[in-house]
Amino acid sequence: MSQFGSRARSLFDRMFPERQIYHRSGGTVRYVSLSPGKQALLAMTAVGLAGWCVYATTNTLLEGPQASASNAEVERERAKYDRWLNESRAQAAASQALLEERTRQFDRATADFESRHEVLRSLLEYAGGASLQVAANRPIERDGARIIMAASIDEAEPRQSRAVAAEPYQVTTVGFRARTEALEGDQEQTLSELEDSVVERSEQVRGVLRLTGVSMASLTGPEAEPAVGGPLVPQDFVAYLRDSGLNPAFAERVAQVAARVTESRRLDGIANSTPLAAPVAVDYRETSGYGQRIDPFTGRAAFHSGLDMAAFERAPVVATSPGTVVYAGTRSGYGYTVEIDHGHGFKTRYAHLRDIQVERGAQVAIGQRIGSMGSTGRSTATHLHYEVWFRGRAVDPVNFLRAGRHVHEQG
Repeated sequence: MSQFGSRARSLFDRMFPERQIYHRSGGTVRYVSLSPGKQALLAMTAVGLAGWCVYATTNTLLEGPQASASNAEVERERAKYDRWLNESRAQAAASQALLEERTRQFDRATADFESRHEVLRSLLEYAGGASLQVAANRPIERDGARIIMAASIDEAEPRQSRAVAAEPYQVTTVGFRARTEALEGDQEQTLSELEDSVVERSEQVRGVLRLTGVSMASLTGPEAEPAVGGPLVPQDFVAYLRDSGLNPAFAERVAQVAARVTESRRLDGIANSTPLAAPVAVDYRETSGYGQRIDPFTGRAAFHSGLDMAAFERAPVVATSPGTVVYAGTRSGYGYTVEIDHGHGFKTRYAHLRDIQVERGAQVAIGQRIGSMGSTGRSTATHLHYEVWFRGRAVDPVNFLRAGRHVHEQG
């Protein structure tokens, strides 16, 4: 070890002997002494710098392709993420456009259903109530008194049920479309139920009117009074449906039901004017009928244009339908007489009264007292002579009383 150390020391001294660097300037000589240690330090620093330069150069030459490959991969990843980002933005734009379109569709559907709802509400009001139950059971209004059609009338013609086509198999839909289809189905069901109720009511009214013996053609033909009033004018309603922008099939369906309702209202108006109630407000007996009979004064056959009804003196005599008093006074052969015009061609006459309790021009309600039973005029005893006229011709009052037994009075 001592020999190796001495050799190393000798080698170090030969490689790094003490050196002096002289510097002359302006006649002055200066020198810098470099010891072996400083020379060794400078040599090691130079070797280190050279080694680092070699290492860096080699590393750069060796890792250049790898850096290029890495950069290419980075670029590919960046392009992929850019593509994903663009696709996401496109999907977001498409979703936004779809949402806006669905919103517009929803707004249009909402407006359409609001229009349909308003049409159905108006149609129900026109039918006489805010619900099907009210429309189906709506009574015939008679100035405060009401009569409701009996549940079953044998004389009414049977109505054929509307054929319902078998529904084909359909795929069940969900979401907004399914809800709109369900709402449309409910609206169609509402129209069908309303149509069935008004048609059934019309048949009931026809059955009662047919019992009076007056032909339906005379009651509802061209010479009959048109129906007026109500919250909805059918002609205007049809024009509204045409210009409303509603679905044509739905508008046509509503127009069909509106026509049914119009006919039902017209029949109701006729029934309201038909004198179906009894003219005596107490128990009575029929003493002489309508038609040919033996005149009690002459003893010869004569035509009797009314129905004689007997009770007790001063028995209340009442109007058999709402109307206007067109005559109140003494008439030859009839004594104290009241005549009432009920509209739609109907008039009634109440004769042989003991007193009169209404004046000409007065509006009377069904069941309102107009006088008292007596025996004035050409009469043999206390009774009421009751006549029913239709378009200037006397008809048999018995038929109207029989028809009236198919209705129930309600207060």
